[in-house]
Amino acid sequence: MMSLLLGRTSAFPSPARGEGKVYRAFATLCFALFFLLLPALAARAEMNIQEVKSKKGITAWLVEDHSIPLIAIRFVFDGGTAQDPAGKEGLVSLMTGLFDEGAGDLDSEAFQMNLDDAGAEMSFQAARDGTYGSMRMLSDQKDEAFGLLKLAVNSPRFDPAPIDRIRAQTLSGILANERDPNTIGQQRWLRAIYGEHPYARPDQGTKESLATITAADIKAFHKANFARAGLHVTVVGDIDAATLSGKLDEVFGDLPQQQTLTRVADVTPKLGQQLEVNYDLPQTSLQLAWPGVKRSDPDFYAAVLMNEILGGSTFTSRLYEEVREKRGLAYGVSSDLVDHEHSNALLVTTATRSDRAAETLAIVRQVVKEMAEIGPTEEELAATKKYMIGAYAINNLDSSSSIAATLVELQLDNLGIDYIKRRAALIDAVTLADVKAAARKLLSVDPAVMVIGPPLVQVAGAHKG
Repeated sequence: MMSLLLGRTSAFPSPARGEGKVYRAFATLCFALFFLLLPALAARAEMNIQEVKSKKGITAWLVEDHSIPLIAIRFVFDGGTAQDPAGKEGLVSLMTGLFDEGAGDLDSEAFQMNLDDAGAEMSFQAARDGTYGSMRMLSDQKDEAFGLLKLAVNSPRFDPAPIDRIRAQTLSGILANERDPNTIGQQRWLRAIYGEHPYARPDQGTKESLATITAADIKAFHKANFARAGLHVTVVGDIDAATLSGKLDEVFGDLPQQQTLTRVADVTPKLGQQLEVNYDLPQTSLQLAWPGVKRSDPDFYAAVLMNEILGGSTFTSRLYEEVREKRGLAYGVSSDLVDHEHSNALLVTTATRSDRAAETLAIVRQVVKEMAEIGPTEEELAATKKYMIGAYAINNLDSSSSIAATLVELQLDNLGIDYIKRRAALIDAVTLADVKAAARKLLSVDPAVMVIGPPLVQVAGAHKG
């Protein structure tokens, strides 16, 4: 689940002649290290995931690991920044900055000191469709750590002084970005493709909306959002199932059963438009959007494999080969499948010299057109399958925190506790015809395009493809 605020693409100068050899050597080294590490990390894919259900009905996935005295817990409540009321944008993000700023009888300073004494790290984050929390703790101090987490989840204070301080910090960031071309461009982009939908609103809010948010607003959303029916939990580390069952009830058992969230409608991004955000910059950022695919769609894995060949792989994708390797137009170019609860898209992002932006845009369009019309080769598909199956443990299961985060997302996507064991077979079952069909379906339409930089200078041969 990724935010559709679309991470910025770094703007770098075109590489000097001969640097391609350095990058290819680096790519070779990366792949060599990958295959050296693969046997050790592949064991992660065979880990035992237990379903633990507490007496009060809280369900969690647990991976026991007693090799080191650490425990990581990751959880999410359904409902994120898309729940911000109109005119109070930034409410959920502001709330997530306050859980370690006092809870129960402990004010901000006392809570922070107790957290340090317990040797624990706690954080909360707001996403479009969920409110996330996590904690890492020493297993021999789990009672103290879980006690603090219970206070934060059930009894956050939302005192005036911390609210004003976190609000001021957020406002400072908003003011700092008021003249930033990329921030302005992303805000305009979201409005252009999402219109009045909540996904078009800024997660951090605005100067005006932040000023309207009160402690009562935050408390009301906390009460509506933090409920057991919308909770998903994973735990990894030095704890057994029986002990975890008790801790689940301690932390979450007293929450209300049902959430009371605002309904959010599905939205289809408005494609077929070109948005130019004109600034006198030496680098131009390019962003293009095509239709995406739902996680539950039958052709999801075909779309994932197609995207990996198109631009998902850092050093071996078609976009990287044509834009970076052959022409040196950018240091990076990538494509990503973005899947939210209420919308999805396939995104291509890059940045290049402003005097070559039109050329770069034309090349991206041409690469995408060829993928839509011809599709990948058997060799590309076989290599991509091998990489995606082998790299899963490295990319998603390399630490207790990353395992916990991965398992939470699997819960959100309703993929089942045995998904990791089934994943390789699901990928292997995809045929070349499936991938070609996914390419035609997703890439045959006119995309939405955003250009941040000087007005495009058309060059010979530049075309939409």
